[in-house]
Amino acid sequence: MNVMLIAIYVIFAVAALLTLWRIVIGPSILDRAVASDVLLTEVMCVLGAEMAINHHTRTLPVLLIIAAVGVFGSISIARFVARRDQER
Repeated sequence: MNVMLIAIYVIFAVAALLTLWRIVIGPSILDRAVASDVLLTEVMCVLGAEMAINHHTRTLPVLLIIAAVGVFGSISIARFVARRDQER
């Protein structure tokens, strides 16, 4: 395994653990939503780095699906919070 890939995995694993910590202790739903977007972005970066290092594009459809899930999830949470704020 490539040394650069191991370093990337370690750095992103630490970042993912910190992001998961924010998801668990986030005081509001918006903090958790932002942290989940960051986690999806970290996963996309790891997959993109792996693709660049190994010179392939096999995981490109996975990247597109993760990006779509992130966008639709953010929109859904924003609409939920907006409705909740209007009810108050």
